[in-house]
Amino acid sequence: MTSDELRKAIIIALDFDTSDKALALAAELDPRDCRLKVGKELFTRGGPGLVERLVADGFDVFLDLKFHDIPNTVAKACQAAAELGVWMLNVHAFGGRRMLEQARESLEACDHQPLLIAVTVLTSLDDHDLHEIGCRGSIAENALRLAGLAHEAGLDGVVCSPRECVAMRAAFGRAFRLITPGIRPRGVQQQDQKRVMTPRAAIAAGSDYLVIGRAITGAVAPQAALQAIQEELTMPLSA
Repeated sequence: MTSDELRKAIIIALDFDTSDKALALAAELDPRDCRLKVGKELFTRGGPGLVERLVADGFDVFLDLKFHDIPNTVAKACQAAAELGVWMLNVHAFGGRRMLEQARESLEACDHQPLLIAVTVLTSLDDHDLHEIGCRGSIAENALRLAGLAHEAGLDGVVCSPRECVAMRAAFGRAFRLITPGIRPRGVQQQDQKRVMTPRAAIAAGSDYLVIGRAITGAVAPQAALQAIQEELTMPLSA
């Protein structure tokens, strides 16, 4: 990746419980240096207006709602998200091939066409959790299978653990985008994530975009915390 690509590789998770907190954090950031993620809690509290405000402020917004429903419902939800001007949105690969294909087709009819990616296996899960809900095989096997389904359905990429990046990059090529949560800079606790990796290691493994939350949003100086991670990413590998 080029230095410019690395500069915009970080997606900051706005995991706040009010719009005011999210907007206050965004005001401390430069939209040329990062992208922002709006998830379920913040969207439920702030609604479409918050997303539109962030887009108007110049940010690329990843709307992380993980749509998972019958195909027609998901397709219409994707179109509604596209109308907000988001840069990227996601659906859950467990929704099946027809849902994935209909979601993709729905965006092809939109004037603004955001990236469409699929969630594979949540990074909070481990093999035991997966077996408990009836899935056979390992986390890695299930994630790769679901990513293959998304690839065949014509989606732009997947959300996956950084630990699955090497296998997915080998299987699906450079153009298939890999978005990785579970990113923890050195010295930061894992918290509720089980399959984690440092930012630099994730990029080396093949990740395109790193989802990072509390290491930046909880910092005294968020922009400085962001820049410190960017500097780590652009250091020579021998450093």
